[in-house]
Amino acid sequence: MNPIWLDRYPPNIPAQIQLGEGATLPAILDRAAERFADRVAYESLGVGLRQAELAHLSRALARFLREGLGLEAGDRVALVLPNLLSFPVALHAILRAGLVAVPLNPLYTARELEQQLRDSGARAIFILDHLAGTFASVADSLAVEQVILVGAGDLLGWPRRPLVNRAARRAGPRSSVAWSHRPWRFAEALAAGRRLVADAASLEPDRPSPDDLACLQYTGGTTGTSKAAMLSHRNLAANTEQVRLWLDGQLVPGREVAIGALPMYHVFALMVCGLLFPCIGARTRLVANPRDMRAFVKLLRKPFTVLIGVNTLFDALLDAPGFEALDLSALKLTVGGGTAVQRATAERWQARTGRPIIEAYGLTEASPAVCVNPLDACGFSGAVGLPLPSTELAVRDELGQDLPPGEPGEICVRGPQVMRGYWQRPEETRQVLDARGWLRTGDIGSVDALGFVQLHDRKKDLILVSGFKVYPNEVESVACSHPAVREAAAIGVPHPHSGEAVMLFVVRRDPALEAEELQAFLRERLTAYKCPRQIAFRDSLPKNAVGKVLRRALREPAA
Repeated sequence: MNPIWLDRYPPNIPAQIQLGEGATLPAILDRAAERFADRVAYESLGVGLRQAELAHLSRALARFLREGLGLEAGDRVALVLPNLLSFPVALHAILRAGLVAVPLNPLYTARELEQQLRDSGARAIFILDHLAGTFASVADSLAVEQVILVGAGDLLGWPRRPLVNRAARRAGPRSSVAWSHRPWRFAEALAAGRRLVADAASLEPDRPSPDDLACLQYTGGTTGTSKAAMLSHRNLAANTEQVRLWLDGQLVPGREVAIGALPMYHVFALMVCGLLFPCIGARTRLVANPRDMRAFVKLLRKPFTVLIGVNTLFDALLDAPGFEALDLSALKLTVGGGTAVQRATAERWQARTGRPIIEAYGLTEASPAVCVNPLDACGFSGAVGLPLPSTELAVRDELGQDLPPGEPGEICVRGPQVMRGYWQRPEETRQVLDARGWLRTGDIGSVDALGFVQLHDRKKDLILVSGFKVYPNEVESVACSHPAVREAAAIGVPHPHSGEAVMLFVVRRDPALEAEELQAFLRERLTAYKCPRQIAFRDSLPKNAVGKVLRRALREPAA
């Protein structure tokens, strides 16, 4: 029996993907480099890196990592970089070398960086030179043996100047940090790799197999301790192909211009900007600091066709000075993921751009894409879409029994994009992955009669008021529909009579908004037990790197 959502598939989308035995990331990157050799793959600060140059540099750097540094297949290599040209070069080099990429947030404190470097057992690290002091303060307690310092301007002169100056190489890195052994500069590593490529006696690293580990991707940690999902070459190659097929017919290979504003160390941007966009020959304009709205809006003055983002990014753009004057007639596709898109934001975006936000759903453990809405959607529906090709999805109760359409329960997923498990956490892996390959997502949702998936909330964020279930997403969405509310977050707090009660944290758009006015607004739109007992106004809400609100951080002081 075919899943009900297949009847809603566009006619050009197959039910299953076909990967074959060449399902490795170097293989798909090679095909892209050959097909789109002269097409710019990435652009930063007005400088473009063509596909052929990206392939050449990443192959040279891969050779350096294996032969120059002596790293072995399966060794972990950390990436602590913002969205610069060096990021995709280093990422592709790690994958080509049969090593394992460990993307980490460059805004981490020394304690956070130390925890994930220790957990991953990384032997080498690419790190922005301005962050050298943060890393050096914890380096002695780690297994990291090799450090490659990356400058913000690295590759901006390529290929118009030499990759490294001999005098600079002898002088060592421009850093006041006292190192136990001298780090490499990024340009120096590239130059050494190019010499190895030119050496006839040097051997290209063995290609990884589809089931080899490609990436240790740390979860967002929004509900607890961050864990590393083990994503194989097959996982990421499959998800890249699943999304590529879904976009087929909407995006023209070799013709699209995408904005890479989400940080590429996050799994959403890693797969889309780091793998998918090169594979369809898109030019990705990298945004190193999307919080600099003046520079961001200036970048958007040049025509672009694709934007991926999260709700907070769309909201910030809509409120940014100068955004209202942009010519967005070239924009074809806006995709929202990472966290729920609010109806109020989606409607404002469509009114301004003439295009809807196509909402998608995924999670780190699924590489990450699971569902995407049809690209011909006319407006915001509240659904997160249909399961992608080769993806099985079930909604189950607490006993693991499948629930009928419309009944909410835990979303469970099976498909080629589902992770191998959590790194060095077998017990936690067993809690979410069963013997048949089904992943318990921890998300509460339902599937309607047409096969569209509705996402209600995280299981851990569910609020129980006198036994009635309250989904924070619903309360937040209604609150954000008030014109004076910029952001909202709902949590459950202890209550002597109902067990829990709803507490709402609000960032005001209009400072004149009072709690009584917002309470009255919510009472008209929500049943009584869903209405917050308390409303607290804040200047901002705690968020992770991509803008997802950390409800856990809000619960801690309220507990």
